[in-house]
Amino acid sequence: MTESASAPTPTHLLLVDDDRLILATLSSGLQDMGYQVSTAESVDDAEALLTGGLRPDLAIVDVRMPGRDGMELADRLRNLDHIPFLMLSAFSDTQNVERASGFGALGYLVKPMDVVQIRPTIEAALQRAQEIDQLRQSRAQLQEALDGDRSINVATGITMMQYRLPRTAAFELLRSAARSQRRKLAELAKEVIDTSDRLHTVTKP
Repeated sequence: MTESASAPTPTHLLLVDDDRLILATLSSGLQDMGYQVSTAESVDDAEALLTGGLRPDLAIVDVRMPGRDGMELADRLRNLDHIPFLMLSAFSDTQNVERASGFGALGYLVKPMDVVQIRPTIEAALQRAQEIDQLRQSRAQLQEALDGDRSINVATGITMMQYRLPRTAAFELLRSAARSQRRKLAELAKEVIDTSDRLHTVTKP
């Protein structure tokens, strides 16, 4: 295997700041550290990149920019794209920090700063983002399991009434049918419920 084939993909950062000097300095310094960096000079430019398919591992967004401010982009990053972000500002007042935290920022950087000194903040944010993503996946899996259990219970009840069976026998009938069809029990249960719903709709006076 060649070195290029085995080399890990570098962490991709999106920098958003209307100050071209800061943007260039940060971008250059972070690239020297091994990060892949994309830049945008406004919220509109950043949204165009995201709409075009850009999916950075972390965004670093200036709070105050002409026109639409960074908090507006932060709202999209959190709720639409699910991309973790740090906020960047020349002001360290409590109101800005609290506002950034309320939008879901994983950290708050104050300009001017030494590029080398922000690396621990970036790495900590990436680690925290990974933990949050794992938690989100666990919640989704748990919800899927709960929904599946609920569907199985309802389908078992439908089978009991349809075939006049006790609960255990109705459940075993569903499970045997799922095995013979090589399907998940929750999937078959949902089909039973959907079929029952359609029949009730058709037979309604």
